[in-house]
Amino acid sequence: QVQLVESGGGLVQPGGSLRLSCVASGFVFSAWPMNWYRQAPGKERELVATSNSVGNRRDYADSVKGRFTISRDNTKNTVYLQMNSLKPEDTAVYFCSVGRGTTRYWGQGTQVTVSS
Repeated sequence: QVQLVESGGGLVQPGGSLRLSCVASGFVFSAWPMNWYRQAPGKERELVATSNSVGNRRDYADSVKGRFTISRDNTKNTVYLQMNSLKPEDTAVYFCSVGRGTTRYWGQGTQVTVSS
């Protein structure tokens, strides 16, 4: 079955950086676009970044453009989210996800807290 396991979250000061990782299994990773979402307390889950299947096309939410970078290593079945210049409003649980239409799979999420 599809499994997505995120790691790399934590507590960081404003202006700091974190790199999230998501290891995937149970499907042909190199054939699927991958997404990072986040959900802050009391807010809806939002799409943060998308990579196409080969990693040469990336899209970002306006709120993270220029600060976050999504990348992937298809030899390791892993997608990454490099987060720089973090702000308190980036505080959320971050999820990696794969799917199309009504079928979507999620990891368990990793908490990112940006606070001084």
